[in-house]
Amino acid sequence: MPLPSTIAELGPECSPERVFCAVAAEHNEVFWIDAGYGASSGWSWIGTGHVVPATSPLAVLIAQQRPSTDSTLPPGPTPGSWVGWTAYETGASAAGAPTSRDETVDLASWLVVERVVAFDHSRAQAWAAGPDAEAWSRELAEATPEPPSELTPDFVTARARDTPAEYAALIEQAREAIREGDAYQLCVTTRFTVEREVDDVAAYLRHRRASASPHGGFFRTGDTALLSASPELFLAASGGVIRTRPIKGTRPRGDSLERDRALQTELKNDPKEQAENVMIVDLMRNDLSQVSRKNSVAVTQLREIESYPHVHQLVSTVESEVADGATFGDLLHATFPAGSMTGAPKLSAMTILNRLERMPRGIFSGCFGWVHPGGVVELGMVIRSIVVTAHSATVSAGGGITWMSVADAEVAEVGIKARAPLAAIGAKLPTGW
Repeated sequence: MPLPSTIAELGPECSPERVFCAVAAEHNEVFWIDAGYGASSGWSWIGTGHVVPATSPLAVLIAQQRPSTDSTLPPGPTPGSWVGWTAYETGASAAGAPTSRDETVDLASWLVVERVVAFDHSRAQAWAAGPDAEAWSRELAEATPEPPSELTPDFVTARARDTPAEYAALIEQAREAIREGDAYQLCVTTRFTVEREVDDVAAYLRHRRASASPHGGFFRTGDTALLSASPELFLAASGGVIRTRPIKGTRPRGDSLERDRALQTELKNDPKEQAENVMIVDLMRNDLSQVSRKNSVAVTQLREIESYPHVHQLVSTVESEVADGATFGDLLHATFPAGSMTGAPKLSAMTILNRLERMPRGIFSGCFGWVHPGGVVELGMVIRSIVVTAHSATVSAGGGITWMSVADAEVAEVGIKARAPLAAIGAKLPTGW
């Protein structure tokens, strides 16, 4: 049940960035569910809480009815809700795939929310919620947080797990597995590491400004922080409806309007990208059917172009009606890891990827978001993200491989995806990427 709390309205001086800096300066356990830089609609949530066992939200029953709208704040990461992430290996292992373990990163990390500031971007209003909302709202209004640190003009070169040639070789191995019939799509990823201390707050502010996205966010516990500018919705559940929006298919933004439109058209009509997207849509239809009412799974959007500051993406939407008695744990068991980050068939794909990638993914390609005790859920994919630890930061990226994949194009796509998050931490790609 939600924790006892009060609500207090904040003044216009309490912008999301100012509140975030103030809360992050006072608390180690901090989250920001971010509607995006310059958002004019939707909600953002900034708050703090305490760490709980990763199993805590799993028993929450998914709501069968539409949530009540008679309160100031909608169902979201309000006090008593859970906010956190679950690593890729958690789902892969549960599905029976071989995995390796990164001992420096937990398999999941969740907070119970104690206090939160909720921003309604459509009305340009904000409220503090918690057991001491009035006092906290005054503290936030009077806070003068230190400005975030600036980047030095000289960017360091990130250390790559794979050279471009080595990654191209992985693509050919993936194509060979597809030729042998062991999979028909594989999401092959790689990683870039920066060995230095990173100001996670400053880096996130830069990241969100450069890569505005609807499912981004910040989450910090202990020595680990997740800085995400993810465009991909993994799972949302509300009012008896489950929704997932897999992304497969990428092109860079053009340097002119004409070139930008040409790249959109190329992405829309590329048979490899079309096939890649439809394969994952079919996989997600199958996954959702395990926790849905019979004959309720439907594709409501297929291969539509969505554009972001650095890339165009091919996006589809799959929806269903949740089965009676389904819990948040049931949803994860049926769908996680997301097919867009594994390939298909899922178990075979994860087994092959474990052999090709040779190391754990950790938080990358896991999921991040919130679970409301009333049975409302929203989780984004952990892509276009930075993972910051005590003395280093990592950025991972990859792409969906089919038989029609061209290794050079796949190498270029990794560079497109990794360049912006690396820039947010003052780093650049190694030569060739």
